Amino acid sequence: MKAREISPLALDSYQRAARVILSNHLVTQTYPDRIALPLLRRWATELREDLMTLFGYRLEVTETTARLFTVSDRLDAGTPAKTATDRTFDRYRYAYLALALAALGRAGNQITLSELADHVAADAAQVDGVDLSTERASDRDAFVDAVGWLAARGAIALADGDAGGWAANPDAGEALYDIDRSVVIALFRPPRALQHLRSIRGLLAGADSVTDDDTAEFGTSRTVDVKETTRRVRRALVERPVVYAADLDDHELVQLALPRTAADVELLTGLVAERREEGVAMIDSSGRLSDVRFPGTGTVAQVALLLAGEIADRVLDPDTPEIARMPLPRGRSEDLVEQVDSAIPQSGIFDSLAGHDGVEPAEPAPADRLFPVVEDEWITGTVRTLTDRFGRTFAAGWQADPDGLGRAALALLERLRLTAAVPGGVLALPALARYRGVVVTIRDRTPEIDLFQSSANDSEDITA
Repeated sequence: MKAREISPLALDSYQRAARVILSNHLVTQTYPDRIALPLLRRWATELREDLMTLFGYRLEVTETTARLFTVSDRLDAGTPAKTATDRTFDRYRYAYLALALAALGRAGNQITLSELADHVAADAAQVDGVDLSTERASDRDAFVDAVGWLAARGAIALADGDAGGWAANPDAGEALYDIDRSVVIALFRPPRALQHLRSIRGLLAGADSVTDDDTAEFGTSRTVDVKETTRRVRRALVERPVVYAADLDDHELVQLALPRTAADVELLTGLVAERREEGVAMIDSSGRLSDVRFPGTGTVAQVALLLAGEIADRVLDPDTPEIARMPLPRGRSEDLVEQVDSAIPQSGIFDSLAGHDGVEPAEPAPADRLFPVVEDEWITGTVRTLTDRFGRTFAAGWQADPDGLGRAALALLERLRLTAAVPGGVLALPALARYRGVVVTIRDRTPEIDLFQSSANDSEDITA
């Protein structure tokens, strides 16, 4: 590893550069900020080698962009594209984003928003189930969200006008954008042509790898397998909040148990490995690699923290009656693969160039570890109790919807791999124990000068 050759005084800078590219994958002159690209350019040579060695990731750095081409071992529904207001993209926004990117690749140096919308509308008309009508406000809003996502990453830059004005009234509003072709090209470059795939599995790790039979005659099959297994475990360490032993097969468990596997990731990123019998979590004290900070601010994050503490207390309380236990659910990734595959337009596949689908479904790891089940009824009652106790500090929109708040809090806990949904409840996973015994304090915030002497001006907040 090149990281071992870097002086201790410069290692922090190198680790910051590694965290930047691992958390963003695309860095431009303005995204995520103006200091990120110069930092990556400084360490491009060392990062290029270390990222390939540890993870099998390929890094390309130019004067205007840095692009990390990662390797996906499985589909992950927990990292969606989001709008500027933190709204998750739906299928229409994803479709408009893909079509807008294709249109920008064919455009010149500038394009107006209405012209881009016309190109996208024309292409959308050729896709079953997708259309873009500028007469519908909902379509315009979705299209502008996709354009805003591209603008945030520097693919286009507003030169004149206002996209919001066009969305409100396309006859009166307009916007002109400069196109950065280098960013457009860097944004979407799949490892294989999509027209050559019959299944999304063809984009997952191992789709183009050699088989044991191919390498046996050279006596290298075992070396190749061990190397790729180690990379797969390291990828899991930086991509998942927690790597549980119950998720891994026997070969992966061996690599996870080796101290060097996590130590190499620590050296590259500056994260700290927290190792337990149940698995390993990489702790990010800097808060610059994790896309979700927990504990965090906001009503959903606060309720999720309180709920995590309540679940942990219930599961770990020796006086609690016997709790049912179940193994981790299997097959979610396969369900997601089937959903994506069902939407692939078969008419667009080049049959003569489309071969094997790629990676076969992996054999599940042995399901011999059982986890406590917390019932939905108990969770619903607990959220309502928390709402009664602390509801005055919640955002107004959540105060009247405790059931929706509970679902949102559980979704956050599941994304963080603290719980897992099962029929009738959730599994309490081992990392949840970190939040047992949460202590809650209510902070009253009052203005320094109260002109009207009214208690209605007081505001409160939760810290835990």
